[in-house]
Amino acid sequence: MTVSSCENLAPVFTVSIGIVALNEEVALPTLLEDVFKQDFPRNRMELLLADSGSTDQTRAIMDRFAAEHGEEFVGVKVLDNPGRIAAAGINVCLGVYTGDAFVRIDAHSTIPANFISSCVAVLEEGEQVAAGPRPTMAFPETNWTNTLLVAEESAFGSSVADYRFRAEKSYVDSAFHAMMRREVIEAVGLYDERLPRTEDNDYFYRIRMAGFRIRFDGRIFSQQHARASLRRMAKQKYGNGYWVGRTLFIQPKCLKAYHFAPFVFVLGILVLVGAGCAASWIPFLACGAAYLLICIVLAVRAAAQSPKRCAAFAALPLVFFTIHATYGVGTCAGIVRGLFDKLRGQ
Repeated sequence: MTVSSCENLAPVFTVSIGIVALNEEVALPTLLEDVFKQDFPRNRMELLLADSGSTDQTRAIMDRFAAEHGEEFVGVKVLDNPGRIAAAGINVCLGVYTGDAFVRIDAHSTIPANFISSCVAVLEEGEQVAAGPRPTMAFPETNWTNTLLVAEESAFGSSVADYRFRAEKSYVDSAFHAMMRREVIEAVGLYDERLPRTEDNDYFYRIRMAGFRIRFDGRIFSQQHARASLRRMAKQKYGNGYWVGRTLFIQPKCLKAYHFAPFVFVLGILVLVGAGCAASWIPFLACGAAYLLICIVLAVRAAAQSPKRCAAFAALPLVFFTIHATYGVGTCAGIVRGLFDKLRGQ
């Protein structure tokens, strides 16, 4: 199937929703309540809950929801994800789903009541993949988590991915919480379980290579919880960067130039430190001052634009640096590991 045959698409009657969770006892109940409150008929929705070996109450929450509401949906299945990573969990869901379309929703997300119906509406306009804006939200909401959120939402602090900032209707390269017709999944296949963090980058690349288009529409809206501490955010960014580096040796064509900006940043620091040790520290100090100035200017701009500005915003330059440095160091580590594996013939 290709773009040219989109006018022959069948109606979307049933939708399968896949949720993969690992120790999400805090966020999962809210998301399940969001699913229960959808304005799309429950008897046309199938809910697939994949537990990745949680050690908290996540599995019990899933089992309880299935027991209480299973008969109201097409079905509510609680599944085991022995692979533990998201890609493996999605594949578990894709192995049993029965809907005309499938959408994967992250466990630490929230969706409005019209999320599923909006996705279906876009698909029934002749689209094959439908998605929309997915900004992040502070959870729980405090002055510090709002500060981290501002950094996360900033193009300087995070990325310029389409799903973060676009509002107009368009076709995009990647998306978040995208609903896909069965025909797309049958053509593209399962997720690559070698990619724990960049599985979506790879999958949407393969969707495009198979001739399908990804429709971005502002009617479709969802939110994801931002990390609630600088330590957790740094850990997340390091992992993201690490798997960007590893993906270079698995599916490099799915990556964009902006994925390597933090890597260049860290590489630049190393070069300037080397130059300082060998000759002069003036370039290092000049570049450091310029970077600090940019961080301060953008922090002031963010504070001026945010209705929730507070004294904690003074830490934004530190948060920006932490994001860039940990992501960049992660990419360096991923590239080194990828080269090592290649030399070993793996």
